Amino acid sequence: MSASILPVYRLGLAAWAALAVLQPVWHGWLFPPQQLPVSLVLAVTVIPLLLPLLAIRNVRRALLWVGILSLFYFCHGISEAWSAPDQRLLALLEIALTLTLIGTLGWGVRHKSPA
Repeated sequence: MSASILPVYRLGLAAWAALAVLQPVWHGWLFPPQQLPVSLVLAVTVIPLLLPLLAIRNVRRALLWVGILSLFYFCHGISEAWSAPDQRLLALLEIALTLTLIGTLGWGVRHKSPA
């Protein structure tokens, strides 16, 4: 990983980390699932966010992969915000984090700077 990471990519990395922390807090602690094992739900929600770590040597590429994956989390946040009023705040946080991730990708592409 490069020693000089652009601030916009730092924001993307922070949003990625926050999204990865949000999943166990949401699905494992605050609102555990009723019909499925917690371990299964956490595996489905957390493991995909950890896969881009395999490309972390190139921050742009890792953020690209997590940005693509975050579209799933965006859809999940929208559906939960719409259908579960008691989980709406967490869903809106998930939506904000995914939009931040996607926004950092767009900013990084628009402003051609070495990562």
